Amino acid sequence: MHTDIEIARAARLEPIATIAARAGIPDEALVPYGRSKAKIDVTALPAATRQGKLILVTAINPTPAGEGKTTTSVGLADALNRIGKQTMLCLREPSLGPCFGVKGGAAGGGKAQVVPMEDINLHFTGDFHAITTAHNLLSAMIDNHIHWGNALEIDLRRITWRRVVDLNDRALRQIVGPLGGVANGFPRETGFDITVASEIMAILCLADDLADLERRLGEIIVGYRRDRSPVYCRDLKADRAMTVLLKDAVLPNLVQTLENNPAILHGGPFANIAHGCNSVIATRTGLALANYVVTEAGFGADLGAEKFMDVKCRIAGLKPDAVVLVATVRALKMNGGVAKADLGQPDAAAVRAGSVNMARHIENLRKFGLDPVVAINHFYLDTDEELAVIAEVAKASGAEAVICKHWAEGGAGAEDLARIVAAKADAGAPDYRPLYGDDLPLADKIETVAREIYRAGEVHLSPAVRKQLKTWEDMGYGKLPVCMAKTQVSFSTDPALLGAPEGHEVEVREVRLSAGAGFVVAICGDIMTMPGLPRVPAAEGIYLDENGQIEGLF
Repeated sequence: MHTDIEIARAARLEPIATIAARAGIPDEALVPYGRSKAKIDVTALPAATRQGKLILVTAINPTPAGEGKTTTSVGLADALNRIGKQTMLCLREPSLGPCFGVKGGAAGGGKAQVVPMEDINLHFTGDFHAITTAHNLLSAMIDNHIHWGNALEIDLRRITWRRVVDLNDRALRQIVGPLGGVANGFPRETGFDITVASEIMAILCLADDLADLERRLGEIIVGYRRDRSPVYCRDLKADRAMTVLLKDAVLPNLVQTLENNPAILHGGPFANIAHGCNSVIATRTGLALANYVVTEAGFGADLGAEKFMDVKCRIAGLKPDAVVLVATVRALKMNGGVAKADLGQPDAAAVRAGSVNMARHIENLRKFGLDPVVAINHFYLDTDEELAVIAEVAKASGAEAVICKHWAEGGAGAEDLARIVAAKADAGAPDYRPLYGDDLPLADKIETVAREIYRAGEVHLSPAVRKQLKTWEDMGYGKLPVCMAKTQVSFSTDPALLGAPEGHEVEVREVRLSAGAGFVVAICGDIMTMPGLPRVPAAEGIYLDENGQIEGLF
């Protein structure tokens, strides 16, 4: 059995110009970054003559056993193209944090990958670096403004803008700086988030175009004065220079699947601490170029899918036509109480016990007016009895389950799924609706998600949090959606509560206003916006071999 990286290296990539031509992208709209990747100048594309069908791929709660959401997205896109449905794949870009931490890369797996895999998982076209630099330019300009007299009267105690880096580094979560005396500025407490949690990442992913991006950058609130009045990025005159740094990053990236089908990768917010979707520009570009667009939303449906519906679709005016829920026998066994080391042993009873997690996600997706299709991402140790249990539980929940073998067979292994999903997309989702309305108070929006999606019994918002939300409503931000930050491995805020817990408590310990992006972040439980490395980080096993080939990057 070949590894993902061996399969990717054996692939025969077509020139990116060939892929672009196949997708209907003219030469004048293609900005090559070597032979195998390029950016798309959307301003040079011909006027759209179609509006494709939008297909969302989401999943059950992630486990160490793996679910294969990205792999399934790639396999489904390849399968749709195989059955004659012109399809564009739209995914997020991977962050360096998980690549060198614990999760690994995010380019799919087996025979369902996007390539060039090493480039995609490392620096790619530099988008994340541009976002990091634009973010930290604003940070530098805040401290510089204060150093030179603080004409805007920024209260050092109320600066909300932190710094970012695209690596997991717990030592940077809370810091004090600048130190070293008068020449270096005024000491204050601050910290770092990971780049994917940056509001600039969210802005890039939600902006309509470059002009809208600049407007949104100007709307960023960096802190407050002593009278609690906000200080905006535009007040510091940083927005235009930040836009210059992002002028190329805002363009979507074009690559290909192993089956030489077009794929757009653009943006990369995590769904456990951000809104978890690829860029609106990329999605709209795909919808204008193809009859079907397959996209994914990060982590489980309780996070990624909810934010796709309530944040991305609401802000961008998009509407999903079909949704796929990915599940595996192995992951459902873990939800049923089986240890990772024992997953190779047949255990239909554990699959049944763990399938409550899948059933809960199906129920939740129905609250948005969507009937999901369950994609069973097949693993070679799966037994017929275990697979039958998943199909039975899905059917009892009102969903059809399809066994998919795209990891081993590529698009050919997901043709059955493609036919079912295409039929659902063609029928559309006439009952689609967000979970809550714009006019609901911010605290009630948070409680609605916690109760309806997480099935919390109690939602605890401290008086200070409620006061902050009310202040933002008085400032005119009450109609914004909420972006929940919580652990991805459970419906609750407790990572140990697997399956389908209910009646638990959700504590909102902090709220942050992303005025430029257009949402309010609610930080729940112990979730961190700067992850840490595990005891044995993946970086320890990543190296160049004697031939200069990258090993250990998966």
